[in-house]
Amino acid sequence: MHRGSSKGDRAAGPAAGILPLSASPRPPSVSVTLELTRGASVRRRRVRIPRGAPIRAALRAADLPAEGCAVMLDETPVPLDLPLDRPVRLVVISTFSGG
Repeated sequence: MHRGSSKGDRAAGPAAGILPLSASPRPPSVSVTLELTRGASVRRRRVRIPRGAPIRAALRAADLPAEGCAVMLDETPVPLDLPLDRPVRLVVISTFSGG
């Protein structure tokens, strides 16, 4: 009995590069909101960095010296080499002042 194909009885899978709607691809970058605090003032900056890049990369993208600040995520201090894989809001506190 001929089935119209010489490839046997294999089920056809989804085409390459096509994902079901429930598994939509993640964007290659994340949005990071930096709240820069100095005294009573707060400035906000938004930057985009590659997914998985460290906090240090977000500070550099905002032209901030990473070594001169402390960073808080959800009121918890975090290391500058913490990788970011989702959009976040970081509070940046300057740890030095000019003199």
